[in-house]
Amino acid sequence: MQLLNFIKNLFGGTANANLPENNTSHPAPKFENQAGKAFKTALKSDKNAVLLDVRTAGEVQGGALPGAVNIDYMSLSFRKKIAELDKGKTYFVYCRSGARSMQACNIMHQQGFDVRNLDGGIGAFPLK
Repeated sequence: MQLLNFIKNLFGGTANANLPENNTSHPAPKFENQAGKAFKTALKSDKNAVLLDVRTAGEVQGGALPGAVNIDYMSLSFRKKIAELDKGKTYFVYCRSGARSMQACNIMHQQGFDVRNLDGGIGAFPLK
């Protein structure tokens, strides 16, 4: 039983186990999967936007979107780090292909975050 509890704590066994409380909240959190152009337009027009890169540090070293905050989805501390974020913001989330960011958005939305996923990943973000 102790081993099971250790594993749950290590990998975030429950949605709110030992996570810091975040007292801010978005009035109506949504989860949208957006194509590159729509994602970029919404990001630019949202005053509460936070661009979140969920790729590994090695991937980020190869290039990232300007102004992005990096929280590695594969990190054991991912759930803890997102729990510390302001739920009053809108998070525009991306990764390499859109798969990890989709999973990150699912977790974040379940925790009350307003999220947008970049469908197709960083390569789908229009440069112009």
